[in-house]
Amino acid sequence: MVEAVVVRANGGPEVLELARVEPRTPGAGELLVDVRAAGVNYIDTYQRRGIYPVDLPFTLGKEGAGVVAAVGEDVTGFAVGDHVAWAEAPGSYAGQVVVSAAMAFPVPADVTDETAAAAMLQGLTAHYLVTSTYSVKPGDTVLVHAAAGGVGLLLTQLAKARGGRVIGTVSTAEKEALAREAGADEVIRYTETDFADEVDRITGGAGVAAVYDGVGKDTFDRSMACLAPRGMLALFGASSGPVPPVDPQRLNAGGSLFLTRPTLAHHLATPEEFRRRCDELFSAISAGRLNVRIGGRYPLAEARRAHEDLEGRRTTGKLLLIPG
Repeated sequence: MVEAVVVRANGGPEVLELARVEPRTPGAGELLVDVRAAGVNYIDTYQRRGIYPVDLPFTLGKEGAGVVAAVGEDVTGFAVGDHVAWAEAPGSYAGQVVVSAAMAFPVPADVTDETAAAAMLQGLTAHYLVTSTYSVKPGDTVLVHAAAGGVGLLLTQLAKARGGRVIGTVSTAEKEALAREAGADEVIRYTETDFADEVDRITGGAGVAAVYDGVGKDTFDRSMACLAPRGMLALFGASSGPVPPVDPQRLNAGGSLFLTRPTLAHHLATPEEFRRRCDELFSAISAGRLNVRIGGRYPLAEARRAHEDLEGRRTTGKLLLIPG
């Protein structure tokens, strides 16, 4: 039996329950992994609340890193004792989890399990956003919301590495300092000023080539106002709530704009694509070109506090749960 964070009814963070569960035996093509660190992500809160319905009861979590404890049939390239990381393994808030070998990445020797866990879901999200959703080119100006958050810090660094000019939005002076340290050229405190007006001033009325918006309802309308003609609004999350239905005519009126609602699973469509993105991401980490900030570590028993901190916007960087 291992400890796991279980949800038996949808609701607030108080529904999170630490329970003892029987780990599943790995089947063909699977690995059983001792979890060293599990990532906390907004998608976990959506599932907890029932915004993304899942069958109850269920164990939360999708992402983490750890050590292979058992190998299922037909698995090649992995052995007991290997360190691996993953982004799409349901039930990762636990002492052990079963991971598809095709979607497990060998952690480089110079990267810790905690850094690997912190880099997977948010790092791969940032990677597909700047390379596939809107491919940042030298000279592009882009807007990154929540620039001191887990995705935001990585997005800022990756966009800068591709030659972009980054405008970030944050809520506090502490978060502004972190966004600037990550490379943001301009930082707007949205709590003090209208960010769309500031973008207009900074760009001289030209607007930005792309807005990377994981906030949703609270920022959507003004994000659209920031775009240059034929600009791209990449709505990759909804931490403030879902966006109401949109009249497509708004895209025409705004300057033949593009609107997309991408998700990570569609950008890890094959094991080959997963491995390619991981290779590029971890190469940057190993070379020191990409810094992964861990903003908080919590025991599994304190998953509720981790969710409260995340939803209360009291965090920077990545939050991790550490099994005992």
